[in-house]
Parts: sequence; C-alpha cells; structure tokens
Amino acid sequence: MVPLTLKVPVPFEYVFPAGALCLGVDAAVDFERRNDPDNQARDKETGERMWVVRVLDLDPQAGKFGRTTEVKVKVVAPQQPVPPASAVPGYPPSIEFDGLTLTPYVDSQRCKSSGNCRARMAYSLRADNIRAAVAA
Repeated sequence: MVPLTLKVPVPFEYVFPAGALCLGVDAAVDFERRNDPDNQARDKETGERMWVVRVLDLDPQAGKFGRTTEVKVKVVAPQQPVPPASAVPGYPPSIEFDGLTLTPYVDSQRCKSSGNCRARMAYSLRADNIRAAVAA
C-alpha cells in the first residue's frame, strides 16, 4: 500500500536546475492553533518545529504559464535555519537543500460550487536543512 503522505526523495538539481536564492526563513504557522501564543507548526512524525524557506527559482522556465518563481520549502529543525552570507552584497544568498523530498497532492482550491472543478496535481517540498550553494 502506498502511504497518503508519500515523500519522494529528489536531487536539488532536479527541482532547481538553475539554482535558488534564499528570500527568507519564517516559522510555519499551524492554522488550527493560530490564536495560541506558540502557534508554530510541528512535524507530525518527530514533533520538531517547522520552518518555511522562501526561495527564488532561477530557472527561466519557472515563471511560464502564470506560475510564480517564488517557491516555499519546509524544513524541520529545532532552531530556525540561518541562510549563509551572500557572496554578492545586496543580493540574496544562493542556497541548496539537503534531503529534499517532494510530496504530490491534489489541489482542489479551484473547484467551484457550480460543479466546475479545475483541480490540478501539485506538490509540496521538504528538506532536512539549507546550506550555501556549491559553485558550479
């Protein structure tokens, strides 16, 4: 039986062939606990805190077909991951992810009550940690 939360390991270069720039790291919010003082999401398997790393996908194909070039990758870690220093002052740092996994799901937010459903296949990304990109 295939689990509902299938995590497919993928190489960083497969998801971000042209690299990625770190735009920021924030705590992932558990919306069921959004009114609690500590509303940070926790990993269901380990109980560790979850962080959202926003990156700019540098692949020229990423912005086609109305898609955004900003991608969010969740990282499970006890402390907030710290992006490396930028190699170019004034620009976001170039980063890579270790332990990157892809989880497919059906995005049904486009389904209307009128019976018009434009659901699509989507995926979420998770990683073990972030690090400075290796120079090509």
